[in-house]
Amino acid sequence: MAETKHLAFSIIQFLHDQLSSGSLSSDAQESLEVAIQCLETAFGVSVEDQSLAVSQSLPEIFASAIKQVKTPQVKTNSSSGSPSEEQLAEAERLKTDGNDQMKVENFSAAVEFYSKAIQLNPQNAVYYCNRAAAYSKLGNYAGAVQDCERAIGIDPNYSKAYGRMGLALASLNKYSEAVSYYKKALELDPDNDTYKANLQIAEQKMKEGQPSPVGGLGGVDLAGLLSNPGFMNMASNLMNNPQVQQMMSGMMSGAYGPMGGATSPGAGAAAGAGAGSAGAGANDLSSLIQAGQQFAQQMQQQNPELIEQLRSQIRSRPPSSAGNDEH
Repeated sequence: MAETKHLAFSIIQFLHDQLSSGSLSSDAQESLEVAIQCLETAFGVSVEDQSLAVSQSLPEIFASAIKQVKTPQVKTNSSSGSPSEEQLAEAERLKTDGNDQMKVENFSAAVEFYSKAIQLNPQNAVYYCNRAAAYSKLGNYAGAVQDCERAIGIDPNYSKAYGRMGLALASLNKYSEAVSYYKKALELDPDNDTYKANLQIAEQKMKEGQPSPVGGLGGVDLAGLLSNPGFMNMASNLMNNPQVQQMMSGMMSGAYGPMGGATSPGAGAAAGAGAGSAGAGANDLSSLIQAGQQFAQQMQQQNPELIEQLRSQIRSRPPSSAGNDEH
């Protein structure tokens, strides 16, 4: 049943690719959409189920099978079952051809060359690792993970396989697993700056994925502030400020409107009295602002580290995606 789901996923993925190609008529697209819905319902799978992806797409599997039928297989060394010298040389040539295709960003062709090299010499970790890189470029991260696993199985000390595994896992948003593979890659190649940079990125992404235990304030660590004795002491001083207490009392009693305007009834009250109330509210608001400024200055003087921490948290907030959708 598991193999059936993998096959169904590959078929659905192929149909989705055909829809995205833009080469079909509107009627054909509608028919494909109905077919996809029927297949997803019948087999209980979806194109979003990347865990069901295999290392090769359906067209790649089909093309490989056709070539095997048309092209006679090179005979292996019957005595030991290992590749012959001719096969090893041909596999290396195919790997070089694949590398050349990677340089010109022809990643699908590179996959084909690496796959042919693997057929001739399936015990070479480099071929799997190179194909993993091509799969990643094509967005087939599940295939890249599988090839990296094979490369590591052949050569457990192959640092590049761990590094490329980390990239594929990070692309699947599996940052915790990616971190462990980057660390292993650095153990084997401690001077590799690329692994170091990718590790830092994955660790940062992993931290961003962990929600703060106390929300609010647009990503500022409110829990950390409330547990900081310096901050709490200065907040207490602010609340004990007579100007602040007077302003808060006025607001709590409803004596002032949102902008300090009078809220008491009496439409016949003199305009001058209303203006006086508004002026009193404005003075209270000004006093509150002044007290807030004094509080900020006091924090800067007594605990500059806390101020810098707040600034860092505000700067690190991700920008809003509103209005930035790609089309």
